[in-house]
Amino acid sequence: MKLSREVKTGILAIGAIILIIFGFNYLKGKNLLSNDRIFYVNYNNVEGLSPSAPVTINGLNVGKVMGISLTETSGDLLVKFTIKDDFEFSKNSVVKIYSSGFIGGKSLALIPSQEGEKAKSGDFLNGKIDVGIIDTLTERLIPLEEKLNSTLSGLDTLIFGFNNVMNEDTQSNIQQIIANLNKTVASFKGASEKVNNLLAVNSEKLDRTFTNLDTTSENFAKFSDSLAKLEINKIVQNFEMSLSKFNNIMQSIENGEGSIGKLLKDEELYNNLEGASKQLEQLLEDMKLNPKRYVHFSLFGKKGKEYDVPEKED
Repeated sequence: MKLSREVKTGILAIGAIILIIFGFNYLKGKNLLSNDRIFYVNYNNVEGLSPSAPVTINGLNVGKVMGISLTETSGDLLVKFTIKDDFEFSKNSVVKIYSSGFIGGKSLALIPSQEGEKAKSGDFLNGKIDVGIIDTLTERLIPLEEKLNSTLSGLDTLIFGFNNVMNEDTQSNIQQIIANLNKTVASFKGASEKVNNLLAVNSEKLDRTFTNLDTTSENFAKFSDSLAKLEINKIVQNFEMSLSKFNNIMQSIENGEGSIGKLLKDEELYNNLEGASKQLEQLLEDMKLNPKRYVHFSLFGKKGKEYDVPEKED
């Protein structure tokens, strides 16, 4: 059957229109010949996610973003994406926006869950935004920036105070201190030279002194050896025995034993001695007052006069 020119032209036109529609949808990320399922997720911020971005599961590319639109009621962003038909997951799965590289764009990651009802094409899933590396670094650098600004402010204050302190008078005082320090160092250097000269002159005397010290140390060591050889324990034992005997003697005296003990403890003997002492004292007093009563002395052999007892006064 031979086709006319008009029919061939119509067939070519229809084919061209089909190719144009297919190519236009392909460029928009739609594949009219595929059986991929379509899902939706809402975000309040897509963090720079763009259409045709890949959708991954554990790093494996399983779909792509079809489009992003703004909802009129809530103002959220509606993300439409596709998933290959051969992978099953539940409605409780989470779709996360994450950074695919350090300086790369954003992608979608499906975190599948097998609990609950299985997801079907056209369902809405839960959305989540993952904090990227840049955002993490920014959050950590903000406190550091605040501390750095505070430190710089304190440093400015310190420098301002230092400039106020370091006026002309202070600088002059510091120069004088350094000059005096140089003089002190020079004096110390001269003193050290004198000490070196003194040591050089008296080196022989110092040698003899150290020799004497060595000899003294040896003698002290010998003396220590001699002390070590002494029977210290025996001496201590003898001393303890002497103390024990002395304690026994003192105990005997305390108990009134022996002559000393009786002399100290016998009250009758004490009273007798006290009486004898008083009588002796009276006798000596009487001899002092009346010596004629006890001593008769004549230079020429005369008979002494008898002693007259003085009359007692009424």
